[in-house]
Amino acid sequence: MPNKIFHTPPLGNLSDTPQALASQATSARVATPAPKKRKAATPKIPDIPMPPAYRVIPLARYNGASTASGHGDKWRTQAMRSHRVPTLIWFTRGQGRFTMSGVTRGFGPHNLVYLPPRTMYGFEPIGQISGYIVHLPQVNEMEWPEEPLHLRFTEVIQQNEITGLIENLAREIDNDQPGHDRALALQAGMISVWLERQMSVMPEYELTPDASRRLVAAYTALIEEKFHETHTVADYATALGVTATHLTRACNIANGHPASKILADRVHFEARRMLKETDLPVKDIAAKLGFHSPAYFSRSFHKATGVSPRQFRQSC
Repeated sequence: MPNKIFHTPPLGNLSDTPQALASQATSARVATPAPKKRKAATPKIPDIPMPPAYRVIPLARYNGASTASGHGDKWRTQAMRSHRVPTLIWFTRGQGRFTMSGVTRGFGPHNLVYLPPRTMYGFEPIGQISGYIVHLPQVNEMEWPEEPLHLRFTEVIQQNEITGLIENLAREIDNDQPGHDRALALQAGMISVWLERQMSVMPEYELTPDASRRLVAAYTALIEEKFHETHTVADYATALGVTATHLTRACNIANGHPASKILADRVHFEARRMLKETDLPVKDIAAKLGFHSPAYFSRSFHKATGVSPRQFRQSC
């Protein structure tokens, strides 16, 4: 069985149809009526925290993470979120479903996912998983792909190569010997070169092969830009040049969820991050996420997670 690579086309290359989209979203928004202004300006949301320049996290830490109530680390995998730096996820064992740029696929052992900065994603493992999440620096010397990728490796030599490169990077992160920074850059550079070489020899398959999936990829890209300003699917649909009904239909085709759930997942992931990682009062978090009142934020958060914001913070 040949190795395979799945990729999404750059959003700027979407087909010239009514659904195509994110690269044209700004001009589309200019042409639509402006939404009603709030009484007070909404403060800018704190940016996604920049992780250390190099970071390797074992996926096994997410095994057994709790529960439908939203406690523990399970929300860090299943809810929609993004990172500010290039990220690799290497699954060495286990299986499940992975959603990237709004498109859901199955994953299994020896699958590698590459996420450009600010690519929305989430994954739901079935049973135990092993592997690594690798955060890498965005520097000019290293060329990372501009598009999300999903690679499946069947050859043992390739599986061992990427595992060895990641483990070498992890060891160097913990190393304090002379030349530490240079060694880290060289290790990350080898991962970059290895990935480029795999892409040059593997057959390519589009991750977003039809208009519906391209529309959802555009929708998730726009959410990343605007989720702290509006929580209305209709606003996003208007900006993308489609109806809310059409957008929801496309989302159901691409990942089995309506457009409203994708948006709510992203907003409430950010809410949980801020509740867990900052000391901001709940009312300030509500304002920074674009909610009109703390009470409305609390009701929305409880509906999405099963607990109130204060209960979630106390459980962390």
